[in-house]
Amino acid sequence: MSVTIWHNPRCSKSRETLKLLEEQGIKPVIRLYLDDVPTPIELRSVLGKLNLTAQELIRRKEDEYKALGLNNAGADEDMLIAAMVEHPRLIERPVVITAKGAALGRPPEAVLEIL
Repeated sequence: MSVTIWHNPRCSKSRETLKLLEEQGIKPVIRLYLDDVPTPIELRSVLGKLNLTAQELIRRKEDEYKALGLNNAGADEDMLIAAMVEHPRLIERPVVITAKGAALGRPPEAVLEIL
């Protein structure tokens, strides 16, 4: 089974999720999403697989979130997705994607259901 992780090595949850996958005998494709930024189409696809809205996948505590005015009620799905593409630090991590779907590794064990 093909497994991809949108990974940020500086994030403890991302490192824990990667370790969990490896402990399961899985060698995932590691996508360093801060460098290899997902496209709007990819983000929409992953949001659908996660069954989340952009507001639920965006990191609201990042400085960019407030600086871009995304905390205002007028921030719609398109605006949030565009912001995540322009500022990928806003994407909650890690995201694990398999043929069975996608899961957010918060907590890391949440990804086990799609393996």
